[in-house]
Amino acid sequence: MTTLTLTRSRVARKDPDRYKQGAARWVVLALVVLTALLVLVPFAVMLMNAFKSPADYSGNGPLAWPKSFQLDGLKTYWQQVHFGGKLVNSIVISGSVAVLGVVLSLLNAYALGIGRVRGRMWIVALFLLANMIPQEALVYPLYSMAKSLGLYNSRLSVIIIFTVIQSAFGTYLLASVLGTFPKALLEAAALDGAGRWTTLWRVVVPTVRPTLSVLLIFFFIWTWNEFFIPLVMLIDNSTQTVPLALASLQGDRLMDATTTNAGALISLLPTVVFFLIFQRTLTRGVTVGAVK
Repeated sequence: MTTLTLTRSRVARKDPDRYKQGAARWVVLALVVLTALLVLVPFAVMLMNAFKSPADYSGNGPLAWPKSFQLDGLKTYWQQVHFGGKLVNSIVISGSVAVLGVVLSLLNAYALGIGRVRGRMWIVALFLLANMIPQEALVYPLYSMAKSLGLYNSRLSVIIIFTVIQSAFGTYLLASVLGTFPKALLEAAALDGAGRWTTLWRVVVPTVRPTLSVLLIFFFIWTWNEFFIPLVMLIDNSTQTVPLALASLQGDRLMDATTTNAGALISLLPTVVFFLIFQRTLTRGVTVGAVK
């Protein structure tokens, strides 16, 4: 009886803390749901106005439910800005930058993190400082270089620029990861007669593949959303990207709200689809990196 009484008294003392933790979890969950709803409100307004007619928008305002679902805004936007060509341009530029940026970051970080070149810390710090330089300070030198090389108003110029910009961050991140790479794996590969390239592609890459996947997704989305440098470097309608297509709808004194909302909806869908496809890859990569 004494042992049973002691056990019950211990459980009774622990129960209040458990109840408090449960209540705190519900409060946190409620705050997260409320924040998510607040974030989704602008997207809901955009979705409603994308399917309105101009008369419905001007008569009832942006917050009213559409009287009838119209596709005129979507059709007008697609035809007016030649969205199909700009979609292809964004996919080509973002995909190329994502792949090339990851490869360049990996090669740089392999030399810095495992190769242990002289002045490694200074070089990594230089890459960190390069990430802090605003794009406004880079535009004129990049514009002059592209003009002199004959690459101005071409997708290749933007691909080269953003490959270097994104790889600066990728090099800094991967150099930190590879700086703590297990030496036992490298020594085992060396005993098996593996050279530097074999060690890179068969030992290092499989180990840091989750981190590379995360960088690939981030580079794609970041490049897709870039606006300022493509605005300066791409002046022809056939080379411009999706963000530039959306900006072309805004005039000095007149703006078609329904077409603009329809354009924002179409422009947002590719990145949402891309994120949903690679959501598990992103989550797995972040989780593995956290565990390591």
